[in-house]
Formats: sequence, structure tokens, C-alpha cells
Amino acid sequence: MPQKNNTAVIIGSACPSLGQSICKHLGIEPTRSEVLTFSEGNTFVRALESVRGKDCYIIQGVCYPVDKNFMELMFWVDALKLASASKVTAVIPFFSYAKGDKKDEPRVSIRARVCADALEAAGIDRVLAMDLHSPQIQGFFRKPVDHLNARGVLADYFRKLDLKDWVVASADVGYGKNAFKFGQELGCPVVIGNKIRKDHSESAQVWNIVGDVKDKNMLIVDDIIFTGGSLIAMAQAARAQGAKKIVAAVTHGVLTAGAMSKVDASIIDELVITDSVEYRFEKLSPKVKIVSVAPLFAEAIRHIHDNESVSELFPN
Repeated sequence: MPQKNNTAVIIGSACPSLGQSICKHLGIEPTRSEVLTFSEGNTFVRALESVRGKDCYIIQGVCYPVDKNFMELMFWVDALKLASASKVTAVIPFFSYAKGDKKDEPRVSIRARVCADALEAAGIDRVLAMDLHSPQIQGFFRKPVDHLNARGVLADYFRKLDLKDWVVASADVGYGKNAFKFGQELGCPVVIGNKIRKDHSESAQVWNIVGDVKDKNMLIVDDIIFTGGSLIAMAQAARAQGAKKIVAAVTHGVLTAGAMSKVDASIIDELVITDSVEYRFEKLSPKVKIVSVAPLFAEAIRHIHDNESVSELFPN
């Protein structure tokens, strides 16, 4: 169990509620700190108590406003290292730049790798993240990366329901492997959508579904929801092929402006997300349910602090 005298948990401005909940599960008080934004937009961070010689964890998601929150994370790493912290771990519930994981067009940046380089230059010792968009992002870091997934937390929610005649679905092949693991967790068959994107408009088109969905209840799973286009297109394709009740489970509920009205108007009966993202572009509808990943992050921090295996949190 982390102790206050040798552990410091700093809660960044991107996820204050999740940070407080993580500290509550750890049984420690967060380190007093402050974040200021000056009139010209300059960000200033400061720990208000000593972190000398301590094992420090900065809980800071990289969500909207993305660049501001990433720079705040960088400044926290630097501030803690300059204050003689023994080790600094960046706890990143949602890493938005994980979407920029490859050079698939001419003259573009591999943004996730640039961010990894920047965090290492600032002095990071370890990263604790959840459901990165692509597993290879761990390889962008030369420091240890502990990669959590919310599958177990989300699956626990759906285990309480009657899963008779259910199928787990992924809107595209890219998330198919994760959908298969979801299906194993719940004891359900898996179907895959064939999704095509033609540009950067964040819209998608599902052409067909590989697998039988007729007279089935469907659980669509994904890692991120921005506009809701992929989930809604998958739901429409499934309904056209005879699916009945349709629900969705997504780790990172970004839900950009206009997404909530689209989900409300869609045939999706329920959308379950985690509390990895706190910023809201608009009020959530009654269709949305939130499950907390705070206990998972708290256990991971406890394992890291005690030099225990984080993979033990995922026995399957």
C-alpha cells in the first residue's frame, strides 16, 4: 500500500474527479498543487508540498483541450524532477494523440511518437495508460509502459444483464481482436463490420457485417467514440440484417459537439463509457451510463509502487 511519506499523487486539471477517486481507493490524500493559466495563455504548475525522494504519480489525461493538457503534463514532469522526486510516472487515462500512430500519408507527423519523445525529454520514468488506440504505441517509448484495458470493467457491467442470444461486434477489423477477447469474457460469439473511411471527416461507412446477427441482441465495442458515426453505422447495418436490441460499450467517451444528439436519435439503446474522459462538449443523455476505472488505476499504481506485476490484474 503506497504511503504518504514516500508517495505523491498529483491530480492534473484534465481529470480531477477520476484523480480524487483513485486517491480514495489508494487510501491517501493527493499532494496539494496548483495549476494557473495566465492572461496570455501561459500555463504554470506548482506542487505545494515537498516531493523530494518520493515516488510520484501525475494523473493527467490528454483530452480536450488536447495541446494545453499535454503541455501541462510535460510541465508537471519537469517540475517534479526538478523538485528531486525519485521517480515520476505519468498516469494517462486517455491519450488523444494515440490516433497519430503511423505515417499513412505523405508529409504527415507520427504525433504519438513525437509526444513520447517529448515526455522522455522532460524526464518521465514510466507511463501508465489505458486502451491506447494501437498497441505499438508502447514501442514509441524507451521507458516502461504499463498498458491497462477497460474490457474487464465494461464486461462486469454487462454480466449483470441477461446475455441470452447476444453477440459482440466490432465496427471494423482493427478492433476485431479486442472484440474477440470481449466475447471470451462474456461467452458470446463475435461479428465484425467492414468499415471504410475516405477522408479525415471523422465519418465512416459500414458496408457489411461478417457473421450472423439475425434475431440477436448486439453489443458493439470500441476504444473511442468521437462523433458516434462508426457505432451508429454499425447499428444500422446490424438492424438491416435482423438484429434486435443494440447497445454499445466504449472505453473513452470523448463525444464531440453534436455526437450526443446523433446517439440520441439513433437505434442504439444504451451507450456505456468509462470516466477516463471528463471534459464534456455537451450534456450527456440518459442513454449514456458511466462506469469507473478508478479502482483499476489504483490497483495498477499499487502494483507499480510495490514492484509487483501489473499483468496480474488481467489473469485472462
